[in-house]
Amino acid sequence: MYESFYGLDERPFSITPNPRFVYLSQRHQDALAHLLFGVGRGGSGGFVQLTGEVGTGKTTLCRLLLEQVPDKTRVALILNPMLNPPELLRAICVELEVSVRGAGQSLQKLQERLNRFLLERHADGERVVLIIDEAQNMSRECLEQVRLLTNLETATDKLLQIILLGQPELRLLLARPELRQLAQRITARYHLDPLNQDETEQYVRHRLAVAGAPRCPFSGDALKALYRASDGVPRLINIIADRALMAGYAHELERIDRHTVNAAAREVAGDDWDEGTGWLRSALAASVVTLVLLGGGLLGWTMLQTETSADEVSRPVWTSVLDQAFADQAYAEMASNWPGLSASEIAAACNGEPPGPVACLRKRGSWGFIEQIGLPVILRLVEPERAHVLLTGIEGGHLVLRHQGQEYRAPLHQIDRRWLGEFLVAWPDDGSILRRGDVGPAVERMKALAEKVEEPIWTEARDDRYDESFQRWVTEFQRHHGLTADGMIGPETRLFLKVPHIGGPGLAINQDGV
Repeated sequence: MYESFYGLDERPFSITPNPRFVYLSQRHQDALAHLLFGVGRGGSGGFVQLTGEVGTGKTTLCRLLLEQVPDKTRVALILNPMLNPPELLRAICVELEVSVRGAGQSLQKLQERLNRFLLERHADGERVVLIIDEAQNMSRECLEQVRLLTNLETATDKLLQIILLGQPELRLLLARPELRQLAQRITARYHLDPLNQDETEQYVRHRLAVAGAPRCPFSGDALKALYRASDGVPRLINIIADRALMAGYAHELERIDRHTVNAAAREVAGDDWDEGTGWLRSALAASVVTLVLLGGGLLGWTMLQTETSADEVSRPVWTSVLDQAFADQAYAEMASNWPGLSASEIAAACNGEPPGPVACLRKRGSWGFIEQIGLPVILRLVEPERAHVLLTGIEGGHLVLRHQGQEYRAPLHQIDRRWLGEFLVAWPDDGSILRRGDVGPAVERMKALAEKVEEPIWTEARDDRYDESFQRWVTEFQRHHGLTADGMIGPETRLFLKVPHIGGPGLAINQDGV
């Protein structure tokens, strides 16, 4: 609806947990670290507990956790724990592909089969993790049954690691005297608070940037109003921001103000609409009509896509390329873009090794976001599993991929099915940090690049001093691009200032595909 009006490639504020749009505040990073601690050996067989208000991002963190589980780890995820003890054990066995045939509702038989499975996995050097979401809905009997599962052990190791995710009521539930045995086995606890005002602003700008926005359509007052209306809860931020953009589109507002945000918030909250907010209902009604009218066209497009997919059963060349697209080869292709850099240096940087002559960032975003970055990137695909391939160009509905020195064109919609938005971008960079108080040619070069930035505008005289005014500009620039707003210029800020583009390879973009 409003995407083209605001220059977006897709809707930035969908409440579906899309991994492309993940924004990890410091507290979300800490929470994810606790979950990874639980999955790894650090959990030592105890419980890990993560709580947070509705909409703060627990489910998103769970998805990220599942993407990062170590090798030789099996995970059982229970999304609906409102079961009795036998049903819970059966659900765990089904998740782990343990046969329950003939076990019926017998707790003893189910536990024996689960114990045998865990012993076999332990003998093979594998870890087994049980994750229970919405754990605040579990009965006392089920929680006691879960506690008993931690008794499954060898002489040296627990056989099952358990992670409990839930709303704040879970903390009150586990504080009951009758559950003190379980509470004593919790080795790590973390409560996920909502975002603060600065994080809310960074969250909004990040999602807009990932969706391809050329600028943030929300005014500063609108962002503050959005924080006050949502209390920093990401789900509410998404819902209110989406409604505000729809209203802005209906009234052709290039800049969304606080009044529009407040009207959207009142509608989301279900408050009665007054004369000043009645137009929002009209905008939403018009959107529904438009969607109905577009339905026929969408059906035809879907049928066309189905026909296209059928034509591609013959396995075009690019599919064979993906079958051989390993990380080391992609690093080598990336190195060929940068004279003087080696594949091993790029691999070291992208694998998080100590700083060297290369900067490598792991990002998530849309195709439009990659176009904004404007450099060749390494796509990390989920099909084939863990495939890495260098993207050198976007030509209309096709992508240009390079493998073993050869370039191949692949349909964008086909690659999109195999991609969750994760990519790597690497370039020569010494890892230095410029900050307030620094003086010299490097600062002057950054100010020269700042003069070319459209928003925020830098109009002060160019010199070689990193003074307070330049620090403020850098902070605003970082916020505009959804970066950590620390007012210092490091590799990531240099990337968005287009430093690597000076004499470096560009991403070939031809929207017409001709």
